[in-house]
Amino acid sequence: MKRVLTIAGSDSGGGAGIQADLKAITLLGGFGMSAITALTAQNTVAVAAIHDLPLDFIAAQIDAVFTDIGVDAVKTGMLSKAEVVKLVASKIDQYKPPVVVVDPVMVAKSGDPLLAVEAQQTLAQFLLPLATLVTPNLPEASALVGWEVRDENDMHRAAEEIHEMGPTYVLVKGGHLHGEAVDLLFDGRQYHEFRATRVETKNVHGTGCTYGSAIATYLAQELDVIEAVAAAKRFITEAIRHGLALGQGHGPTNPYAAVRQEWKS
Repeated sequence: MKRVLTIAGSDSGGGAGIQADLKAITLLGGFGMSAITALTAQNTVAVAAIHDLPLDFIAAQIDAVFTDIGVDAVKTGMLSKAEVVKLVASKIDQYKPPVVVVDPVMVAKSGDPLLAVEAQQTLAQFLLPLATLVTPNLPEASALVGWEVRDENDMHRAAEEIHEMGPTYVLVKGGHLHGEAVDLLFDGRQYHEFRATRVETKNVHGTGCTYGSAIATYLAQELDVIEAVAAAKRFITEAIRHGLALGQGHGPTNPYAAVRQEWKS
């Protein structure tokens, strides 16, 4: 069983963050482990409060996992502050896990910020050069490149600019566009498109967390990047299609849906 470490924030509502990551990793056959960077008081409507954990405690969690259990893949999510980004980057550089998937989480589905503006450039400078794959959505890609990414042509240009920041692969996610849900993978030379019929639903809380964790798990299981993204795209599409109408805002995706279909077949 492959070992996948998620370094991210906790979502008390269970739809995103560490909770969503561990659900996806487990459902796809990985052994999920966590290093929590922040605690959030969060539900489908808002992020009511954020409590950042001390840097030494974040480091202790990461050290504890690497020095005993070992890690086949790391997936990062909410890092909240520049100091946390630098710490996580230093630990990844220290232990050099074979797979690093960076989900540059910046804003919750509710619109509440999860990464300080001044930390965005820190992420680009220190963490992206260590990434096997970075998975920005359109607002995150826009923040990284410094201009608005509005359509598929912009996605190509943004992927190229983000690739210059150092990651081996860039996956620009087009979930904020209209029409087909298209994601664009760029390896510095070639583009690969992953398309799915758009599911009209508001229950998309945790989409990015679940998608990134699925990719990390598939990469840990030694699929190549194109295969891993394709498999994760199918997984997240089913999770969105069967999203859960919980709470008064954006309900969570349902990662169990794709696995349930497999068990039935």
